[in-house]
Amino acid sequence: MQSLLESLYYGHLIPEEQLVPKDPMYRKKGRELSEKIEAWKKKLTSDEFAELEALLDLQQQIQSMEMTAAFTYGFKLGAVMIIEIHLDHGVGNNAKHDDE
Repeated sequence: MQSLLESLYYGHLIPEEQLVPKDPMYRKKGRELSEKIEAWKKKLTSDEFAELEALLDLQQQIQSMEMTAAFTYGFKLGAVMIIEIHLDHGVGNNAKHDDE
């Protein structure tokens, strides 16, 4: 079994592909979205539906950028927290506070 660092190096560690929300409503909402898209496909002309698809693609690109930003921020925040914990030499030590 490869270490996490080896998996990252060889391109096998791709969190985005492993992410499936555990919320029980996730799959239900996905099916609902698919059904609504199919309903719009029937209502619109092929040109109008192509415009709608382009709009949905644009929204998905924006959401992907937001997810990337949230992931990187969360990762950096976690790393800073670990550094802070390490610098405080663990739990239970009297850490210096800015107001002292």
